[in-house]
Order: sequence, then C-alpha cells, then structure tokens
Amino acid sequence: MAISKVRRVGWVGLVCNLVLAAAKAAAGIIGHSQAVLADALHSLTDAVTDIAVILGVRFWTAPADEDHPHGHGRVETLVTVFIGLAVGAVAVGMGVEAIRGLKHEPEVAPAGIALIVSLISMVVKEALYRWTARVGREVGSPALEANAWHHRSDAISSIPAAIAVAVSIIDPEWAVVDRVGAVVVCLLILQASWRILRPAVDQLIDAGAPEAEQRRIEELALDVDGVEAAHAVRTRYVGSKLAVDLHVEVDGGLSVGDGHAIAVAVREKLIAEGPNVADAVVQIEPHRLPARD
Repeated sequence: MAISKVRRVGWVGLVCNLVLAAAKAAAGIIGHSQAVLADALHSLTDAVTDIAVILGVRFWTAPADEDHPHGHGRVETLVTVFIGLAVGAVAVGMGVEAIRGLKHEPEVAPAGIALIVSLISMVVKEALYRWTARVGREVGSPALEANAWHHRSDAISSIPAAIAVAVSIIDPEWAVVDRVGAVVVCLLILQASWRILRPAVDQLIDAGAPEAEQRRIEELALDVDGVEAAHAVRTRYVGSKLAVDLHVEVDGGLSVGDGHAIAVAVREKLIAEGPNVADAVVQIEPHRLPARD
C-alpha cells in the first residue's frame, strides 16, 4: 500500500512539473523574463527527482536478504541526497547566469503572461507540497518528504519571480529587477537544497537519533518487567528507521532463559512502540546495586 501511494504521488508530481516547466519556459521566452525562465528549470529538476522517487521506492522497500541483512533503507537515503544535490546544482547554475545578466540592461521588459504563469505555479506547487508531505509522513518516507520540500521551494521561488515581473510591468525602467528576482530565486533554492541534504548526510555518516528519542528508548526498556536499569543506548539510521543497541540490567540470580525472555520482550516493545525502530540488539547484564558505605 505504501509503495502504491508513493508512486501515485510521484506520477502526479511528474506530470504537474513537466506541464509547469513547459509553461514557464514558454512564458519566460514569450514574456521576456529571465526570472521565470530560471523558475522553469527549477520545475524541470522537480520532474527529475519525481522520477528518482518513482524508481527508487521499488528498491528501498525491498526486504532484507543475505547481502543486505539490514534491508535496503539506505537506497532511500541516497535518493534523498540525489534530490538535494540536483536542487543545489540547478540553483548554482541559474545563479551564475542571473548574475551575469545583471551586467546588461534588458532589451525588453517582461510581459503579463510571465506573471500569470508564476501565480498559477505558486498555487499548484503549494498544493502539491501539502499532499506530498502528508503522504510522506503517513508512510514514513524521508525521500518523499524531501521531494515535497522540493515542490515547496518551487512554489516559494515563484514569489520573487512574480514580484520581479510585476515591478517590471508597472515600470519598464525597472526591468532589471527581473534579473535580481532570478538571483533571489536561486538563493531560495539553495536553502531548500541544504534543508534536504543535511538530514540525509547525517544518516549516511551514522549519526545517532536525537537525545529525546534516545531517552524514549530507555524509558520503554525500563517499562518491561524485570528490567532494573538501561544504559549504553546507541542508535543509527538504516534509511528512515533506527537500528538500536542497548544494555539492560536484570536480577543477577535469573536463569539464562529468563534473561533471554526479558531481552526479547525489550526488543519487541521497542519495535512496536519505539521512535521508528526497525531492529534492536539487547545485551543483558546483572543489575549492579549501589555500593554501601
């Protein structure tokens, strides 16, 4: 079910982005707006990342096998990194062209069609962001949530583009504002790229879960009958989910079988109730009583 949802969102996003990219490119050329042309390239990269999500979901949802005992979750992380890099690369390229354009006065002021297409783009891409983000949260997919932010960055980038075109239409002598708007669009896209990349890179370098989630893991372990203490919690991401290692202390007089049963109970509780826990390795230790004076 999750795979079908991700693919459906991806296909709808792909069609919308291709249509918007074509419309913006045509409006940018006909309407003589470099800002809207820059926005068209942004929509085109949205389409590319939609394709990455559509193709990638088949791989990152594949079950664990002998070669990948922890599953294929890192494929989703790699797709997220690709999305972030694609967004950043396009922003840099567009920014360089926009800055070069500042050296020359525009020959023709932007036309109204460029403004109309920018306004339509804002509405469509914001709606697409909200839907994609909601589905991403429902299925727990960082790649889909990253793609949602790519949609929103496109919606946001249309704002300065629309303002720049509107100013140029009101007063043609200010047509250079269109070039400035293109630079602002690029800066906003770069910010979106960083927002997408940072958590994905953290996952690739085995960053641990936030402190609040680690405390939650300890609390859940302590809720299991027979657990006297929990410590040495270590976490790392496997895709969007957490792999957990921790030590729990139990009565030193318990049998090996009873200690193992407690470890199994802790593992099952963490997977069932933990903060997005995929698996847990629980080490049993004898409970250490406080030293007496």
